[in-house]
Amino acid sequence: MRKKRTEIFKPAFGRQPGDLTPRELLERVIRVDHAGEFGAVRIYEGQLAVLKDSAEAETVRHMKEQEEVHREKFEQLLAERRVRPTLLSPLWHMAGFALGAGTAMLGKEAAMACTEAVEEVIDEHYHHQLDQLGDEETELKKIIAQYRDEEIEHRDIARDEGAAEAPGYELLTSAVKAGSKLAIWLSSRI
Repeated sequence: MRKKRTEIFKPAFGRQPGDLTPRELLERVIRVDHAGEFGAVRIYEGQLAVLKDSAEAETVRHMKEQEEVHREKFEQLLAERRVRPTLLSPLWHMAGFALGAGTAMLGKEAAMACTEAVEEVIDEHYHHQLDQLGDEETELKKIIAQYRDEEIEHRDIARDEGAAEAPGYELLTSAVKAGSKLAIWLSSRI
């Protein structure tokens, strides 16, 4: 019996040409989230290098410690799920530290504006991932949801610490957000 033409070329239910397979999506999620947490740790290390003796040092140290836990978990997931990390880690190593130290040199408000901008992008990014991941990834979704809550906490701390008072706040936060979005796009693919 001859099959109908539509049965032969029928795409997988709900998928369109160019859509990622569930495995490809999982790899991108773990890769980019590891890269992001790695970069966040480096940003806070840069901020602490400048602000180490300031009243804000303990706040920055707290946020850095949470990011280290996030990074370690994603390192574990890279190994468990057999996902290669981004090839851009050396770039994020330098760029993250430079961004953290550079904004801190502009003052504690600029450091907080940097944190606020990065965490706003990450909040959106994690929210999008939670929408994308399927029901079979409940444990990963739980981890991402918890980390998203902590990133929102960091954003709120930055706002409470005077982020909006940074010189050139709008320009600074726009630039940091654009750079963060570019880093996400690149790290998920490279």
